[in-house]
Amino acid sequence: MAPLFSIQNFLGVKSQLDVSNCQRSGRRLENKSVLTTRLRLWCASARESHFVTYTSCSPVPRNRLAIYALYIISQTRWTTGTVITPPPSSLVQKQSLLYRRRRCPPFPMSTTTLSYTPIEDIPKIHQRAATAFLSGKTKSIKFRKAQIAQVGYLLKDNEQRIKDALKLDLGRPELETDLLDFNNAYSDVRMAYDNVEKWARTHRPHFSLNYCAMRPSLKAEPKGTVLIVIPFNFPAFLTTGSLVSAIAAGDAAVVKPSEQTPAFSALIAELLPKYVDNELYHVINGGPEEATKILELRWDHIFYVGSGRVGRIIAEAAAKHLTPLTLELGGKNPVVVDPKCDIKTTARRLLWGRFTNAGQICLCPEYVLVPRTFQDTLVSALEQAYHAFYPEGPAKSASFARIITKAHAERIQKLIAATRGTVVLGGDVDVPTRYVAPTVVKDVKLDDALMADEVFGPVLAIVPIDSIDEALAYINSRDRPLAVYVFSNDKAFQRKVFENTQSGMAMANDTILSAAVPGLPIGGVGGSGYGYYTGKHAFDEFTHLRPFIDNPSWVDTLAFNFRFPPYTPSRLLKLLAPRLPPRPTPKSPSEAKTNGHAKL
Repeated sequence: MAPLFSIQNFLGVKSQLDVSNCQRSGRRLENKSVLTTRLRLWCASARESHFVTYTSCSPVPRNRLAIYALYIISQTRWTTGTVITPPPSSLVQKQSLLYRRRRCPPFPMSTTTLSYTPIEDIPKIHQRAATAFLSGKTKSIKFRKAQIAQVGYLLKDNEQRIKDALKLDLGRPELETDLLDFNNAYSDVRMAYDNVEKWARTHRPHFSLNYCAMRPSLKAEPKGTVLIVIPFNFPAFLTTGSLVSAIAAGDAAVVKPSEQTPAFSALIAELLPKYVDNELYHVINGGPEEATKILELRWDHIFYVGSGRVGRIIAEAAAKHLTPLTLELGGKNPVVVDPKCDIKTTARRLLWGRFTNAGQICLCPEYVLVPRTFQDTLVSALEQAYHAFYPEGPAKSASFARIITKAHAERIQKLIAATRGTVVLGGDVDVPTRYVAPTVVKDVKLDDALMADEVFGPVLAIVPIDSIDEALAYINSRDRPLAVYVFSNDKAFQRKVFENTQSGMAMANDTILSAAVPGLPIGGVGGSGYGYYTGKHAFDEFTHLRPFIDNPSWVDTLAFNFRFPPYTPSRLLKLLAPRLPPRPTPKSPSEAKTNGHAKL
């Protein structure tokens, strides 16, 4: 058998080597004789193929066939029937060596070496931030607004540098960075800047005649020094958005970006001190060892977005200090498809939601529950949308990102290999370049490998079911997801799904986008986390509602003197408690027993 080679973008060539028999891992090259090789070459720009031959006075080594073919593509004007002599031996030896050692990726890969914060400096940074908080500098709303604006201009002034960093770290298209990082971050900056004064203002509770003389009030006060732990998937939005919320709350903050995004993490460590107060706001870079040291310290609040596994580690460390947490942990988000849906829109929005950022979004739809008789119709619509999204294939597309690390790419590759379902789209994986093709798998069983844990990659499982009740029972048998999706034009169908499931968010006829809507929080329930972020809800997470009263002396003389010993009966005491609402009256004795009513 002839060897398999992946030659995409090798030597910077835009044309492609192809043979009619293709395999997922590469392109088959056939050496038809010792001295003459016939190749089919596809010119992507002209969208035409040609057969050419080249001759040699000596046998062509099998491992050099790709090198010869690429030389033909890059160096020669060829048409069908062209006969080409071999390339110079020096070039073949040089490129053969390069080919064996590495394959050029279809996008620039990060070569940044992230400089970790020295372990011994971490407690010093924590103390520095805590001391700055106690100085009272953040009590000023004017100061907070200035710092919030500075975070916005950190992004604005360095948009291209941030896009370039995320291209290196994630291979992410710039449009996705604009839509899902910058737009959301700018929305958080603007909302916090415009509303922080109102959010931080002292509020009065509902009026009570009994206690109005004490002038009760509520004020949202900063918790203190907070830790913000950021994942790799949307580092610009999550770093700046959560930092803006902490600043609006009046906290000091230490940000721990992901070590898996070295280009971005190095960039934010460089930029943040140039834009915001160096005493109050800090960046700590590092891996597990640095993170362990960070979690040994006492924080006043910890904000974390990421996996459930790491979330449990953080929660356990926080419990030692009784530190409050915001945890957003994702999960396996189900989609329920009704045959009455708009099938074309459903297919496009499903694929967009699953394949954006190469499926590395906590809100991504993970699996689709569809009536068994409607599965093929849905798959056909998905195929049409897939080819419209990636007309020359996703590997060559500038509209598809890459997996964050080789280890994660290999993990997803094993899941695809282990599935008992049928791969109908994609399935290709190239671990060295962190490429996992957008993949759709149909006929997936409920106990399949793809259904065990969150895939966090571009693999969409299609699960045929026999009834809506079966779908609801399966969803409710798992941990509560971050989102439940329904595609249906039938409002009754939507209500049945949403009213009989629990999740952090619920969306009909779209995916992911609720996270971008101003005023809507992002947050989980149960296994998908607890607490919220973005906007006012994030401000609430980083603040403590502190009640105040100021009780004048004359109140005791007028009304509250009965509380002091020695105790004597008081009619005023009975007046303090409000009257209860009317007692519910059962219609029959059997109903009273069923509903737990006490005997009247």
